[in-house]
Amino acid sequence: MAARAKLVGRGLAVALVAALLGLLGWKVAHGSGKTAQPKNFTLERVNGTGTLQLASLRGKVVVLNFWASWCNPCKQEARIIEAAWRRYRSRGVVVVGVDSKDFAGDARSFMRRYGITYPVVRDGDGSLWGPYGVTGLPETRFIGRDGKYVGSQIDGPVTEQVLRAGIERALRT
Repeated sequence: MAARAKLVGRGLAVALVAALLGLLGWKVAHGSGKTAQPKNFTLERVNGTGTLQLASLRGKVVVLNFWASWCNPCKQEARIIEAAWRRYRSRGVVVVGVDSKDFAGDARSFMRRYGITYPVVRDGDGSLWGPYGVTGLPETRFIGRDGKYVGSQIDGPVTEQVLRAGIERALRT
């Protein structure tokens, strides 16, 4: 009986080590999201009018918002983000929506329903989640004119006050 318990214990220890090594491998392959500068990307626009490259926005303040049409908190913040885009775009602020882990048709319907006019790109398979450290939707980040993050990311739906404060801070960079 004692020998059997030792054998089971060793098996569990080996399984735990294998799981930790697998987690480490995944983390190395997908990145940690902890970068001084956002990773550049080139993604198709959801409305089908070409691509958008993040690096092309250098010199502007960028509000990067990860969302999906199936995400209820994303619906909560959609009109707030659109209003900020309309208010700040004349001051060199670009809102970029990243529709993630979603169907393109559903994203287009969402954009029509909530009147979204800012650029939205499609990250259908969620490939930006690792490099950007995305853990859930929605998430919002601010990028200064120098191409570096400003302030901290916002996990969950953004409020008008927090969005405005983040944009104003980024405009001062």
